[in-house]
Amino acid sequence: MKFLIDAHLPPSLKQIFQEAGHEAIHTSDLVDKNLTRDGILNEISIQQERVVVTKDSDFYHSHLLQGRPWKLVFVKTGNMTLKATKEIFRNHLPAIGKALDTCSLVELEKNDFWITSPMGAKVDIPDKDALYKAMEEQ
Repeated sequence: MKFLIDAHLPPSLKQIFQEAGHEAIHTSDLVDKNLTRDGILNEISIQQERVVVTKDSDFYHSHLLQGRPWKLVFVKTGNMTLKATKEIFRNHLPAIGKALDTCSLVELEKNDFWITSPMGAKVDIPDKDALYKAMEEQ
């Protein structure tokens, strides 16, 4: 899966995605770097089928109302240390990837994540423990 990590998250987070076998770029890799406008990020997401990973609620609302970006991981962890941020992604990235196979919006908090329906309703992932266990057995 291909990801585009927004400027609100650290560039070093890209390595976590790459270590998990994903293709990832950070806004700092783009021509306009972290000044790249949201509309351009949405176009990149759609054209390259990249999942935008962001803390910016503008992407959340745009995704619900217009289906832009293509897919979204909305990070709602608040301010955290770099180490804690990386740890959350290390712990949840495999399951987030599985969820994104069938949905287009995942919300991530400090201790949990869930998918969001096209109407904006939070939908808990049935039997997350079984999902994690199955992934461990692979």
